[in-house]
Amino acid sequence: MTIQQHTLSNGLRIITEQMPGLKSTSIGIWVLAGGRHERIEQNGIAHFLEHMAFKGTKTRTALQIAEQIEDVGGYINAYTSREMTAYYARVLEDDVALGLDIISDILLNPLFDESEIEVERGVILQEIGQTLDTPDDIIFDWLQEEAYPDQPLGRSILGPAEKVSGFGRGDLDRFVGEHYGPNQMILSAAGAVDHDAIVRQAEATFGHLPRVSRAPGLLQPAHFRGGERRETKALEQVHFALALEGPTYTDPAIYTAQIYATALGGGMSSRLFQEIRENRGLCYTIFAQAGAYEDTGMTTIYAGTSAEQIAELTHVTVDEMKRAADDMSDAEVARARAQMKAGMLMGLESPSNRAERLARLLSIWGRIPGIEETIDHIDNVTTADVKTFAAQMAGQAGTAMALYGPADQAPTLEALKARLAA
Repeated sequence: MTIQQHTLSNGLRIITEQMPGLKSTSIGIWVLAGGRHERIEQNGIAHFLEHMAFKGTKTRTALQIAEQIEDVGGYINAYTSREMTAYYARVLEDDVALGLDIISDILLNPLFDESEIEVERGVILQEIGQTLDTPDDIIFDWLQEEAYPDQPLGRSILGPAEKVSGFGRGDLDRFVGEHYGPNQMILSAAGAVDHDAIVRQAEATFGHLPRVSRAPGLLQPAHFRGGERRETKALEQVHFALALEGPTYTDPAIYTAQIYATALGGGMSSRLFQEIRENRGLCYTIFAQAGAYEDTGMTTIYAGTSAEQIAELTHVTVDEMKRAADDMSDAEVARARAQMKAGMLMGLESPSNRAERLARLLSIWGRIPGIEETIDHIDNVTTADVKTFAAQMAGQAGTAMALYGPADQAPTLEALKARLAA
């Protein structure tokens, strides 16, 4: 694998990775602007903008965008997260220039036609409605809001329906003007790539763009506050999500957090799965995961169970978290390390995953840590490290909880925190 980098004079960063033997390429632009970069009155605009990407440009209609990429058997898509928005395509190696041209056109020449804005507004409102009707989706939005109340990081990426209903072309143009400068973009490609050809095309397409400086104070630091949200509804299950403050993605402890979450609830052999599902039959789905942002992080546990069993499930979950601090074994930590390494290495066989990894790591570190460097970090996490981290999780105050469904019998967050700290 060969990784090459180049930065245009206006700050646009270009990174590619040649993957021998592949006949296709994943290429895209990662914009360092997502949900947390919105002002409160803009909540949902980053996601709205992503939707408008495929609704036509000054040189292509929406149908032409779809036809031109699919005429060559390619695939194009986009997504919005809390810290970035990505526009990417997967094409055969002979069509990389076309793929980049379409993505560039989407970013540089959006039409923002008023009639198309109205059509897509309806689509997004349907998406919001679908999320509200999907308990194991909406509960994570509620958990995020409880963890980071009254903060951009705690707001829904989709935004509230009342704000989405009011967005117009001026709102889209304003967000683009504030956040879509070349110095806030990373062009990433992996697979059958010609680095020099991509750089030449990027220079011709983006080289004239001026840098954009964000207004001071626009990005608010996140502060994990914690709290409880309980929405009672006549559903078949109670959906339960618990979050504890974790390390940022630049904190070395992130590897410990990920191994802890994997051992606790990352697979069929994990403690939560074995005790709560296999031994007690309290649920069908239960898992734990560790996520991170620039300035904060969360270890999250999710499960769904019956109204009659929610109290037992939450109590056993907390007990397993406490027990991890006392008797986490070398074998469990070794298994979690193996799961992490295998998941990473298997994922890197995909050029799409490679391109995304390059963009994310470059945005975080300003460089691409080698795979062996990452593996060393994982291997250097000891059982003692995981036990210490587990004890911190059990003893800390930064905790948030969301419940949705027939949740009357569920304990309060304060009761769970007291049990966790006992």
